[in-house]
Amino acid sequence: MVCPRCIAAVRTILEEEGIGVRSVVLGEAEIDSDIDAPTEARLAERFRAVGFELLEDRRSRIIEEVKCALVEAVSAAEPISDMRLSDYLSDRLHLDYKYLGTLFSETQGRTIGNYFIALKIERVKELLVYDELTLSEIAYRLGYSSVAHLSAQFRRVTGLTPSSYKRLGDRKRRSLDEV
Repeated sequence: MVCPRCIAAVRTILEEEGIGVRSVVLGEAEIDSDIDAPTEARLAERFRAVGFELLEDRRSRIIEEVKCALVEAVSAAEPISDMRLSDYLSDRLHLDYKYLGTLFSETQGRTIGNYFIALKIERVKELLVYDELTLSEIAYRLGYSSVAHLSAQFRRVTGLTPSSYKRLGDRKRRSLDEV
């Protein structure tokens, strides 16, 4: 779950199944009581129908927490702090970054750093389409050291400069939860 609509969809499904909901936040729902196997199967099916899945094992939950933390970081209205990505995730998840990095690479087939770059580039595309911020403001908001750094990374990932992308009529973007 990576957006307010996702949170609302999860809450609605849980409530429709008669499950007491304490809280629903990005990537996690806290419920009032245990659920039986048939209810869990129904929930899994209903969540799958809207593009979600139940995560049962610890490793899957950790990966989801990493992804949610990174999506929140690139979606924030305030600039990403100068904190290193490794420190940010270690502090946020209270786990060693080396463990997180190894687990992420093993399960996702790419590094946390590469995933974060992909998220940032999708966010740049989104902000370019909205046309409310200058490229300098976008670079600042996403923690790039300069417009040149953002432009070089954007071109390396997409094959286009940000200006070329902005001029394109057919702007193919993915939502951040699809990256």
